[in-house]
Amino acid sequence: MADHNDSGKLAEQLAADWLVTKGYEFVDKNYRHGHAEIDVIMKHRGLLIFIEIKFRSGTGFGFAEEFVDSTKKKLVIKAADQYIYENDWHNDIRFDIVGVYKDRHGNVNFRHFEDAFY
Repeated sequence: MADHNDSGKLAEQLAADWLVTKGYEFVDKNYRHGHAEIDVIMKHRGLLIFIEIKFRSGTGFGFAEEFVDSTKKKLVIKAADQYIYENDWHNDIRFDIVGVYKDRHGNVNFRHFEDAFY
């Protein structure tokens, strides 16, 4: 697997673990429907939350959340619709983005954007 894929998977795990420390309940990860994928699915305060994780080693080329374009959003929504159907979910949902940033010293920081799109 390419280094950037390894970094992405590690970022997803780090973000999921970080969200658990914030009171979120882990539900699923890497849910696929056709070409669409949801990185992490969590529950929090009665909501089912579909989370796109973006990793960046620095912000020189922009912030992680800027890389979730309209095509990616449509794919995540499509997969979420299928997940909701398969799991017979009847409560509210939300779409979040979590940016995972590693600085030059190896420190990892997070930026969480709740209700980022729909």
